[in-house]
Amino acid sequence: MKILTNISRFLLGLIFLVFGLNGFLHFIPMPPPSGVAGQFLGAMFVSKYLLVVSGLQVISGALLLINRYVPLALTILGPIIVNILLFHGLMNPAGIGLAVFVTIFWGVVFVSVRSAFAGVFEARVDMKTAPVRRPVGISSATA
Repeated sequence: MKILTNISRFLLGLIFLVFGLNGFLHFIPMPPPSGVAGQFLGAMFVSKYLLVVSGLQVISGALLLINRYVPLALTILGPIIVNILLFHGLMNPAGIGLAVFVTIFWGVVFVSVRSAFAGVFEARVDMKTAPVRRPVGISSATA
């Protein structure tokens, strides 16, 4: 399982590092899709939204490759992967294969660090309030 996790983490990091850098450097030629998918990508490009997403992909991919802050990288990549799946599922089904593989890689890595996310899956959390601290020298009568 550890070998599968390391391979998945490495491939996930490599994919997002390469495609994130491609958002800045445009070294992989990709013709724009037609129809609604093209309009959607055009709007994201013009508004510079794609630059933010590419930056997040580069940061997360690098974190996965160097094996540091892996839960943080997975947290950043989760919504990005959901958007990639929705984009290909609803507007451009041609690239759904890579999106599914990326989702599987993300799931394998997530399972290996699931203890870092244990608190997120609690149904109820006891809220603890901190006691009120008063500055030294001020009595409760004057505060």
